[in-house]
Amino acid sequence: MRCYLHTFLLCMIFIFFSLLYVFNQLASTLEDRDEWRVKEHEIPDGRSHDTGHLLRKTPGLAGLRDRSAVKQRRDERSHLAVVACGPRLEETVTMLKSAVLFSKKPLHFYIFAEDELHDSFRNTLGSWPQMIRATFNFTIYPITFPKDNEREWKKLFKPCASQRLFLPLILKQVDSLLYVDTDILFLQPVEDIWALLSRFSSSQLAAMAPEHEEPRIGWYNRFARHPYYGKTGINSGVMLMNMTRLREKIFKNDMTTIPLKWEEILMPLLQKYKLNITWGDQDLLNIIFHHNPESLYVFPCQWNYRPDHCIYGSNCQQAEQEGVFILHGNRGVYHDDKQPAFRAVYEAIQKNMETSLLRPLETSLQTTTHTYCGRASHLFTKRLKKSVMSITQRR
Repeated sequence: MRCYLHTFLLCMIFIFFSLLYVFNQLASTLEDRDEWRVKEHEIPDGRSHDTGHLLRKTPGLAGLRDRSAVKQRRDERSHLAVVACGPRLEETVTMLKSAVLFSKKPLHFYIFAEDELHDSFRNTLGSWPQMIRATFNFTIYPITFPKDNEREWKKLFKPCASQRLFLPLILKQVDSLLYVDTDILFLQPVEDIWALLSRFSSSQLAAMAPEHEEPRIGWYNRFARHPYYGKTGINSGVMLMNMTRLREKIFKNDMTTIPLKWEEILMPLLQKYKLNITWGDQDLLNIIFHHNPESLYVFPCQWNYRPDHCIYGSNCQQAEQEGVFILHGNRGVYHDDKQPAFRAVYEAIQKNMETSLLRPLETSLQTTTHTYCGRASHLFTKRLKKSVMSITQRR
């Protein structure tokens, strides 16, 4: 009897290890099959064949591939915001045209405008050629300020200008955003400045250009009655933001020893300095980043090139080397005769939807050499030529 029991136990042990071996081989076969499936759908740059998706592999044990590869849609759009009030429709549309004309990747526009301008924006953008229209989406928003202080914010500097301060609180679903004034013209793809987000350090949440390169003609260092960033202040006409970080940041300030969040700091700051600020919301931004300099990424003047960079002679070295990337026609120079070189670029883009604008623009610029900015106008077309060539080849 004992002999039969031993034999039975040996048989059971043999069967157990045999089954274990079979299951192990089956698992190995299934793992190899899954691995090959992943390989078959991969392409060299890491994307799946589904456009806009990535195969994301979650790290597992060393030496093992995670078989639960998850597809996640990557947003390749550049997100661009503008605020338009009063007679700014045409100028804003020209800015948007410059953005879509040269950009290679899709765009999303966030247009904040007075109610009476909404239909005009929809009709104008909807009338563009379908090939252009397919490259962007847009959303139109009303002008919105905090109810308790709406009148004060509306009358600060220019009508609606301070709306930009509240974009992180309104567009809560947007992670990053490029804000530009209506008098901006892109001379190269929007995605090139959008790429600067990847250069932010872990503490940086916004990027702007200096107000001046030459302190001898600087405004803040000569006239400001409030704190400002750096040696010559910053210009907010082109402002790149990581808004997730901005919403989470607790800002140091000179009003209280307690750091404040973005939505908490704006109104107290206005109440303290409203009699001392000249440039409205830009001055408030200067005060904020004066106390939080580690939070600002400063990009070169070629990303925000204004008449101040050439009106007394060329003083933007980066533009001298690489050309102007973004033209900023502040002080209304697109609409008067004070800076004909700036006006020539504006009118060339305003009147053209195709890349044929380059030749008539160069002809127009030749008539502006009696001004300092006209003599530097080759910097306007230096980068523009490359953008036009790129677009022509792509089409």
